[in-house]
Amino acid sequence: MTSGMLPQPHTNPFPPARVRLSDIEPHEGPATAAYSSAVEALSGSLTRYNAVVIELAAEDSAIMRCGLDATRMYFRMTSARWQVQSWKGSGVASPRGFYVYRAGRDVDDVDSTPPCMEEIFKCMGKVARVALCAIARHLCLRSDEFVPLLDDIPLPANQVSSSMLVASHLPLSSPNGSGAVSGIKQSFNGEVEKGLLTLISSDCPGLQVCDPNGHWYLADGSSSPGNLVLVTGKALSHVTAGLRPAAFYRVAPGCLSSSTSNGRTSLAFRLIPQSKAMLDCSRIAAAGHVIPQSLVPVSASQFMNDLSVEDDLLCSPSDIVCATASDETPRRTLRSILSDPLTGTFLEDAVVVSCGHSFGGSMLKRVLEMSRCTVCCAKVKASPLIPNHALRAAAAAVKHEDDRRLFHNAALRKKRKDMGDQTDIMRNSNKENGDTASEDSLHKGAHYPFTINEKVLIKGNKRTPEKFVGKEAVIASQCLNGWYLLKIIGSGENMRLQYRSLQKIINSEASDDRCLPRSMTNGGL
Repeated sequence: MTSGMLPQPHTNPFPPARVRLSDIEPHEGPATAAYSSAVEALSGSLTRYNAVVIELAAEDSAIMRCGLDATRMYFRMTSARWQVQSWKGSGVASPRGFYVYRAGRDVDDVDSTPPCMEEIFKCMGKVARVALCAIARHLCLRSDEFVPLLDDIPLPANQVSSSMLVASHLPLSSPNGSGAVSGIKQSFNGEVEKGLLTLISSDCPGLQVCDPNGHWYLADGSSSPGNLVLVTGKALSHVTAGLRPAAFYRVAPGCLSSSTSNGRTSLAFRLIPQSKAMLDCSRIAAAGHVIPQSLVPVSASQFMNDLSVEDDLLCSPSDIVCATASDETPRRTLRSILSDPLTGTFLEDAVVVSCGHSFGGSMLKRVLEMSRCTVCCAKVKASPLIPNHALRAAAAAVKHEDDRRLFHNAALRKKRKDMGDQTDIMRNSNKENGDTASEDSLHKGAHYPFTINEKVLIKGNKRTPEKFVGKEAVIASQCLNGWYLLKIIGSGENMRLQYRSLQKIINSEASDDRCLPRSMTNGGL
């Protein structure tokens, strides 16, 4: 790609499906033909395009239009107020291009809040819950299967919602037309939702989504401000065992033209599970789907924290979006290429269909049912189906390697458990003999040179935020692979660091227990 040229979106001849909200709303009794057809259209669009357009009723559509108009006016007034104050030399910083609203959170200044946020939050929250129920129904689950993951309705007093509504504005003067969809700085690579799903509405087209083939396409080119584009996130991918993978999306580079003098205003609703919920895909297994052994139950708070740590420390290369001058799309892993996108099983039964693409497992069944290829959208004939022996052999080889690795990991876990049992025996023996020095030596190994409640100095590394370097902290608990959970003395902030970034403070055997909660002084989280 030559210098100065912007990447162009892939021309998609079949845009995402448009589904009316009224058709996918749960109802009592057996499923009607319209409901089943709408649920199938929604899930099929998510499978083929990683997105779907939800058409709202007239009342909800009017709320969204009013919300976009009010938000646009809010950012225009905020920008004008900042320009006046800046001209007077008041030293006020430039206004932010986004505003985050959460139900239940107190608003200090009503004038600094965009109008209609509460009404829009309720409207988009209702749509998100209905769409989540439809996704559960298509996976052969109860329509309310994922409801326990969400905040209670109505929201209890003094509780802030886990989900959020982000109002953002992309001015015309933004460089390269790149801006924020959900309050996060965008790049050509795009971003991926960490929660369950995201609903996006805007006053002009410009939202691009990356389809399963790695092509960016314009998802809201034919939608109106009253319609919502839905994309799924990582939390939903976890609870569905990858059957509904997370989607990448971004604001289209150069989406603003001279005709859109007001810029681009958008509203994004992020449906996030409540922190105390457990993300467990055992129900998916009970419905007959195959679950990878690597997916284990985890609390929503821990899951979201781990995703933040992975983003900060860049310790998950498979989830990083890599872009070069000639490659602007997320790279697919070898496992994803050799696996069925619906069940996650390896393509040991792969066949070549009439268009030349290969499928296996549940995806092959779906392709034959639709008589259309999910990759190139060409019509597919039921015969002939030619076995793809090369793809089958590659899938079998990777599966064998995975099984070997799982066996090796199981042996390591058993070995560590046996060593832990021996450590407990030695610790109990030392306690009976009153030998505390030996007990401390058990905790201090090559990867764990510090003990819980010990005061340390943060010397940091290139990834450590500068505000923590040189600060004193207290070891709150031990994590895996030599990582520690720290409590910063003075500020009380929590953070994770590896032992290499810490330094022992001489003449300090233990921390001041007053800076830790009682649960942490007892060694708990």
